[in-house]
Amino acid sequence: MPQGLPQLRLAALNIDGVLLNDTFSPVIHHFVVSRGGAYSAAVERRVFSQPQQVASEHLARAVPVSMTGAQALDAYFADRDAYLREHPVRVLDGAIELVRRLRGLGLQTVCYGGLDRRHFDRFLGEWADLFDGPGYVCTNDVRPGLREITTEVFGLSHDQVVFIDDVARVAEAAKELGMAFIGHPSSFEHSFQRALMHEAGVRHLVESLSSIDETLLRTVDAEAAAGTVWAGTDGHLARA
Repeated sequence: MPQGLPQLRLAALNIDGVLLNDTFSPVIHHFVVSRGGAYSAAVERRVFSQPQQVASEHLARAVPVSMTGAQALDAYFADRDAYLREHPVRVLDGAIELVRRLRGLGLQTVCYGGLDRRHFDRFLGEWADLFDGPGYVCTNDVRPGLREITTEVFGLSHDQVVFIDDVARVAEAAKELGMAFIGHPSSFEHSFQRALMHEAGVRHLVESLSSIDETLLRTVDAEAAAGTVWAGTDGHLARA
């Protein structure tokens, strides 16, 4: 049994893009380009990890088609349903092993995301016993929700949690709050998240969940203890 981490108490894992495959980036890209819009890093900045009402308004403005935010949201979910028929949601390779590895190092674990709890129950319900507290936190109303998960749900301080996410906006929030962060950006060919994470100064970027090993976690733990999780960051890529 490995010795527990001395500083961190909680690992918060995003559901879509970390534990489950990224089924959002391809749909958002298709939504924009199929309606004559230009897909860009700016679009991702405005849409990703935003409350649905906010994201839908930005989607409506990203295309040269007259539509309200509510119409854009309905159209987006119709596009998503079509996409999922060909590309179903699945648990990512190494996801459950990662959760077990985190717990083996003495961390509590929780899953979070913008969809309601039914999404978690459907695809991760059989592993619900691997998650603490409420198990899953819907962050749609408090995006990105880092402070709420840390202080309100678990009663911890900012230097006691590490967030693992695929979106740079979450990294930027972690940086502002001084929270540890590990980036797992999408491999989708049109995604800007890896570049945006580099711009944000994310120190720890991984291509696979197996890269979030004990060595990396102990490094992040030491940085959290020293208060240096974002000190002098210029970003580097950890490869599996």
